[in-house]
Amino acid sequence: MIELMVVIVILAMAAAVVVPRLPSGEATKLKSSARNLASGIRFLNDQAIITKQTYRLKLNLTEGSTSIVRLTAIGDEVAPDDQFMGRRLVEEGISIEDVTVPRLGTVTEGEVEVPFGPGGSPDLITIHLKGGEARYTIIAYPSGGKVLVQQGRQEVGQENAS
Repeated sequence: MIELMVVIVILAMAAAVVVPRLPSGEATKLKSSARNLASGIRFLNDQAIITKQTYRLKLNLTEGSTSIVRLTAIGDEVAPDDQFMGRRLVEEGISIEDVTVPRLGTVTEGEVEVPFGPGGSPDLITIHLKGGEARYTIIAYPSGGKVLVQQGRQEVGQENAS
């Protein structure tokens, strides 16, 4: 009986150390959303350059959702051919706090459309995602296709774009 008690105490101590270090479900969703959005922006930038077509990334801050459309030669918006572009980039429960692009400034509500032309994205894009009290920042640099994901809220000015 004493041996059983010792084993239970050891297991309880191990659980007390490990459980607080496990990431919460919301933190995991936030990190996953930040990575998904960054990879989606990278892929969209590459597709625009490779196919020499124009795309728009639509970020709906009110709903916390994203969508991608391709522009035809006459300017109509159609669904992109690639299935990857149709997937959900920001998970349910994660909000897009704000989006900053030079031509619009910082937008905190409504919808933001970011163009990706044959040369890629012409703008520095900063997107802040929020899940609970935690935040992630996605920074997409113009034309080079470089996209960074940083934990926390980072402010990036146009002077840091190079």
